[in-house]
Amino acid sequence: MLVKSVIKDIQSLALKKYREQTGCYLAEGPKLVEELLLYHQQQLVSLYALPEWIEMHQKRWPSVAVTSITEAELTRISQLQTPHQVLAVVRLPHHEAPVAASRFTLVCCGLQDPGNLGTIIRTADWFGVDQIVCSRDTVDCFNPKVVQSTMGSIFRMPVHYVELESWLNRSGNVTILAATMEGKDVRTLSPLQEAILLVGNESAGIPASLLQKANQLVSVPGKGKVESLNASVAAGILLSYLR
Repeated sequence: MLVKSVIKDIQSLALKKYREQTGCYLAEGPKLVEELLLYHQQQLVSLYALPEWIEMHQKRWPSVAVTSITEAELTRISQLQTPHQVLAVVRLPHHEAPVAASRFTLVCCGLQDPGNLGTIIRTADWFGVDQIVCSRDTVDCFNPKVVQSTMGSIFRMPVHYVELESWLNRSGNVTILAATMEGKDVRTLSPLQEAILLVGNESAGIPASLLQKANQLVSVPGKGKVESLNASVAAGILLSYLR
């Protein structure tokens, strides 16, 4: 049985300020937890699961300490509408400051939708992006909804939050591409091993001050009448050509 203080501490990790204070975040569900235990067990702080999950997995990970909880307790500590068997408290990673040289960097400018950022992290992982750099007003990548949307890629993909204009000023001679409606057809470009790709906010796009730093504007050509693409869809299409 979980005491009230433990329940409160876990619930507080839904908020960014408590994640920063404690250095921890939440990962929920069998898919995420299995990924964590298989490849990133050193990041695990504590694990809570229903008895049936423990029974199925205790032989596989006999050395992992698991706290058995009831469905009612799981509902109280979960951030999911439909809690699913197991929840992990995970240690926030420490990444070295992002360097642009010799890397392909995806830059997120002011993204607000957690699902979009989570999908972008997963997509970047698929296409072998080296790192993601976000503006400080982009949604926190350890928001429970973002973590869930990454389907485990959050454990592998370095995500940094910086003052973008200053960081781009320090990028040296690395090519900077910016995704816009008026850009060059991405299908005409060759894949790149070293570059910075800017993707903008779902409605506002990329700030003008950052657009000015781009060497090349790129676009995804369309044939329909839709005004624009979802940020994560656009990022996926661009990466499929650039990577």
